[in-house]
Amino acid sequence: MDLLPRTHHEFGNKDYWEKFFRKRGKKAFEWYGEYTQLCSILSKYIKTSDKILIIGCGNSELSADMYDVGYHNLLNMDISSTVIQQMTEKHSSSRPEMKFVCMDIFEMDFHDGSFSVVLDKGTLDAIFTDDSPEVILKVEKMLAEIGRVLRIGGRYVCISLAQDHITGKVLRHFVNEGWMVRVCRMSEVDGTDDGRKEFKLPVFVFVFTKFRKMIDSVSILELSLFENRNERVESVENLISSVQEIQRYALIRQRLQKSSGLNEQISLELCSSDSALPRYTVFVVDGRGSPRKKFAVFIVPQGRETEWLFSCEEGRKELQRNAGFERLLVVLLNPEIDYHCLDDVKAELSSKVLELAPPDVQKQTPFLSLGDSINLRTVRDRGKSNFSGDYVVEDVDRDGDIFRRLIFTGNCNMVQSEIRLAQGDRKKRGGKKQQSMTVDHDHLSSNYYGTVISGLAFVENLQNVLDSGLEILLLGLGGGPLAMFLRKNISKAKLEAVEIDPAVIDVAKRWFNLQMDERLAVHIADGLEFIAEMNRLGHQKHVIILDIDSKDVSIGMSSPPESFVAHNVLSMLHASLKPSGVFILNMLCRSQQKRQEVLSTLKDVFAFVFGAKNREDLNETLFCIPKSRMSETNFVQNGSKTQELTASIRLLEDRINANSKRPFAAKLDNLNLL
Repeated sequence: MDLLPRTHHEFGNKDYWEKFFRKRGKKAFEWYGEYTQLCSILSKYIKTSDKILIIGCGNSELSADMYDVGYHNLLNMDISSTVIQQMTEKHSSSRPEMKFVCMDIFEMDFHDGSFSVVLDKGTLDAIFTDDSPEVILKVEKMLAEIGRVLRIGGRYVCISLAQDHITGKVLRHFVNEGWMVRVCRMSEVDGTDDGRKEFKLPVFVFVFTKFRKMIDSVSILELSLFENRNERVESVENLISSVQEIQRYALIRQRLQKSSGLNEQISLELCSSDSALPRYTVFVVDGRGSPRKKFAVFIVPQGRETEWLFSCEEGRKELQRNAGFERLLVVLLNPEIDYHCLDDVKAELSSKVLELAPPDVQKQTPFLSLGDSINLRTVRDRGKSNFSGDYVVEDVDRDGDIFRRLIFTGNCNMVQSEIRLAQGDRKKRGGKKQQSMTVDHDHLSSNYYGTVISGLAFVENLQNVLDSGLEILLLGLGGGPLAMFLRKNISKAKLEAVEIDPAVIDVAKRWFNLQMDERLAVHIADGLEFIAEMNRLGHQKHVIILDIDSKDVSIGMSSPPESFVAHNVLSMLHASLKPSGVFILNMLCRSQQKRQEVLSTLKDVFAFVFGAKNREDLNETLFCIPKSRMSETNFVQNGSKTQELTASIRLLEDRINANSKRPFAAKLDNLNLL
């Protein structure tokens, strides 16, 4: 028997509900869960002594179940006389204090302030079928009537699927009325009725508390995802966004459970009730795998999450291929949270990850990781920069080697600087000799650093310049590993570095052994202002290296900041190069459109632009040759490096290796003229 409407508009039609209840008879129809599923949250906001009006009661057993646990002051209301008669006959003898009345929600006969609670389970959703003017007018009448019959301090408790047009309207309505607003997620309930839905819709409870309207009152907006925690929200828009994220997760979960072989990687965050911080970030990676290896979870230990294999889409795809599973969940742990052990993480994730498994996967999930340790890092320092926000300095164990990193936690836990630590002299502490660790300035932990340094080979007459003193300007210092490598291993080099953030320079000196002297001068300055002043004074350098991260990643470019690749700034940089020099730019750009825009501007300012990209780095290194240089045939010919460029590369390698304790090999094999 078809008891569901042909169109959603019929939900708001009185005649539809009359026919519905005649057809259905005495069988209860439960929208959005039964009392046993709802009781934990209803008991929190409704007292047994409250005078309660249940609107659109239908033939639900909700009021009967509430009556049986002590809620005796109940008045049930519905527009259908058929269902009111059925419910009166059913409950009059067994629950004599519970009343039923046939009444129109848009014109209720009750006096103002008659009730302390108005309870609504699906009625608003049934009436609010769309956002047409006619429906909006009906909803406004309904909300006005609810507000009228509630006393000050009373609550409108509304159980809803929280569709976008409903959520936006009701939240703004009650905020404008000066009411307190709280949105609760019903974790035990879904919107499925009789198994007819294609997927489970999350159910929400809106709790609107009536306050006396006051001029210039501050809105109180809260979100409750867990029963024991309420979170204050700044705006209606943020509250709507939070609801949409929960709905998005439900849709994603259903999609993942119904199919495998997704073309794109899906990411989501998992939270717990004891913290507002997400505990885990999960990436769903699908691909070809063994027919017998359907599904697994790879847990990335703390300290390894920024590596190429785990931090970018291409790396995670490579991990999935190597693991051989058709679907691999790559789980990153929050670096701000302490986890007890790997087994505890597995236990916490075991039930949740099955919700993201492909079809026909119901057995225990295999967990993969890098060894048995969940925490491979030691935090050395924490602080806050006025420019970049909170930061942490940590030592990370990576396959037996220790790396020191500077991370800005507010920028997607971006690693700003990284350097390897080497064993130093054994020092006596507390009567025992202990192995000390020192910063290894000969090691380049970032692959693109090697490519940047290799770009010095583009300097014309390199041997003479190296002998007389190569002049280098670094725009962006960070922890200083690049500056210190150049200072140590390029004899006679004269370096200047510009860093806008005093906190970063302090960290570089204390934790990365930055040494400033006559060969390395560090300026605390805005890079754009420094370039303009340098241009005004007519100062020029053999090499200018731009390696600055952007605080605004919304444009699809994480490095450099957009302002540094404006035409006028690039023109000043061009003028600040010696005729024999090279401008080297570290670019991290995920937007192809933005990349093409930057390349177009660079090629308009400079004679030639070459590019090199390492597979395990998202960074692309660009080498820009000033217009004073002859032609690209000095560098690349028929797709290969010329003898002149090859000779300069070998010279550079020899000079560096004469000073470095570690062998240096230039990284320009994948050089291309752009």
